[in-house]
Amino acid sequence: MNKVIVGVIGAGRIGRLHVDNLQKLPSLEVKAVSEAYLNEELKLWAESQGIGLLTTDTEIILQDPEIMAVFICTPTDTHAELIIRAARAGKHIFCEKPVSLSLEKTMEALRVVGEEGVLLQVGFNRRMDPNFRRLKQLVEEGELGAPHVVKITSRDPQPPSEAYIRSSGGMFMDMTIHDFDMARYLAGSEVVEVYARGANLIDPVFGRNGDIDTAVVTLSFQNGVIAVIDNSRQAVYGYDQRVEVFGSLGSACADNCRPTTVELSTAAGITRDKPHHFFLERYSQAYIDEVVSFSAAIQLGETVICGGNDGMQAERIAKAAKESLETGLPVQLPLQTEVEAC
Repeated sequence: MNKVIVGVIGAGRIGRLHVDNLQKLPSLEVKAVSEAYLNEELKLWAESQGIGLLTTDTEIILQDPEIMAVFICTPTDTHAELIIRAARAGKHIFCEKPVSLSLEKTMEALRVVGEEGVLLQVGFNRRMDPNFRRLKQLVEEGELGAPHVVKITSRDPQPPSEAYIRSSGGMFMDMTIHDFDMARYLAGSEVVEVYARGANLIDPVFGRNGDIDTAVVTLSFQNGVIAVIDNSRQAVYGYDQRVEVFGSLGSACADNCRPTTVELSTAAGITRDKPHHFFLERYSQAYIDEVVSFSAAIQLGETVICGGNDGMQAERIAKAAKESLETGLPVQLPLQTEVEAC
């Protein structure tokens, strides 16, 4: 089977992570990387990775006939335009979340993807986490009966920088959007009502930038499932990522991942390792597996694990959560026809 030749657009932290992972996979080959802001550190990194071309010109990647797929790892406000340009160039697309901060721009990008007949995978990598995939399998196999409640805890170990907060799109679009996607994934249905409460309890920097650092969101689904999500920008003990699905025949929980499973019991108490400290550790395998899945979708004609419509629906929920937070009222979310996009 021929390799998938790839171009990566954006060489920040997440772009370099993807390149590092792509280089480990025999089914893919990174031919070129584009980055608007080149420096000596990036040049040395590209050389160490054996990248043949490091450029500031994205168009070189889009117009290269050998490159079959692009990874979009740039700031969110550039995603939709790059998706459109890549689709019109005939490239399959992997794009980090969210597709955009505007539903109108997202829908336009998905429309072009559908017209051009290329694949689009959105980077909700948590779907590929082995623990959460096992929960999904249990739900699909009926082991839990009819799902009733999905509970998601997602708490960062420390707040991001103020510069990041200013450009993030807010907690719901930046952080909770992963949990909105996970709730849809496990509930197997669409959200019809969103109710959000939030506060500034950690650092006034969030409030100064019109954001919150603590939130609880309740989602009601068309099939009757209720989801409860709690978020915090600072869990002093580590990166807290837990999910439970409760159903008519039982419940299943995915606990935090830790450096070891050792539990020490003494007269002084019982201790075990704290959770992994950050998302790069916690979801290291998920980042690899989502790329493997994308490659298989291209080579074998399989459906992507998380497509354009999934990205759009998560954005719709995030927008509704922000409206609910501002009004103090539940927000009804009418069912929307899926945009035709892979």
